[in-house]
Amino acid sequence: MTVHSFEQHFEDKIDNEISIEPRDWMPDDYRKTLIRQISQHAHSEIVGMLPEGNWITRAPSLRRKAVLLAKVQDEGGHGLYLYSAAETLGISRDEMLEQLHSGKAKYSSIFNYPSLTWADMGAIGWLVDGAAIMNQVPLCRTSYGPYARAMVRVCKEESFHQRQGFEIMLTLSKGTEVQKKLAQDALNRWWWPSIMMFGPSDDNSPNTEKSMRWRIKRFTNDELRQKFIDVTVEQTKILGLEVPDKDLKWNEERGHYDFGKINWDEFWNVVKGNGPCNKQRLETRKKAWEDGAWVRDAAMAHAEKRKNKKAAKAA
Repeated sequence: MTVHSFEQHFEDKIDNEISIEPRDWMPDDYRKTLIRQISQHAHSEIVGMLPEGNWITRAPSLRRKAVLLAKVQDEGGHGLYLYSAAETLGISRDEMLEQLHSGKAKYSSIFNYPSLTWADMGAIGWLVDGAAIMNQVPLCRTSYGPYARAMVRVCKEESFHQRQGFEIMLTLSKGTEVQKKLAQDALNRWWWPSIMMFGPSDDNSPNTEKSMRWRIKRFTNDELRQKFIDVTVEQTKILGLEVPDKDLKWNEERGHYDFGKINWDEFWNVVKGNGPCNKQRLETRKKAWEDGAWVRDAAMAHAEKRKNKKAAKAA
């Protein structure tokens, strides 16, 4: 078969909603785009454990502590699923982690903001994981098979995380005046970073067109952002809190909420490494990697010992 034939076969599979699998021929740009997106997603899950892990020892009850522990453990598992999916594209996990630690690879800008109070655990679960679900549910139908299959379990667990966060916010908003103020403060600080989580506007997103054509993505950044706002504003009303956007209003003609101008200067500043916690997050990840070297070495030594023992037995 010629290169043209391979390309036509690939495009036919995309058009007919047939999953692309690791051994299938695929364009180099398709592979590169997937590696970038999946590895960034995996990094986000791993780095995303940090602002929540900060509150495990300070959870207000044993129940809250157990639930938060389970959630942080889930996020670690999501990262591992996604690293495994990316590895099927020919990149090693060590290479992906080296890119993360060197700052070459990016992760979601949202995780470069600090978690200052217990109410942040509610806002992160409700808003951050809510935005993640909005973005990730369509990925269960992404064109690359291993990525799509990994996302099925990830989305089920993220749904639990979102409900857990909303339940914290609901409890606080129905509590004392101080607790309600904590909930409102957390909403004020996490609202706009959550809106930015969907990435740059479609006019300034260099990867959206290609990802849509290859059905890696099913919706554009702006479409997902609008859907998230429409849903979340209604949830905010249930909480009895106020969305920190003076320009927010329902547009009857559009059937959507109009919202204020996003501070894209802040977004790009954080993406470039200048957010409140960028340096802290990377330093913590690099330290964890270095501190865990003995565990990796021991595991490799054990695997090699078992391999040699099996070979000797076979001989």
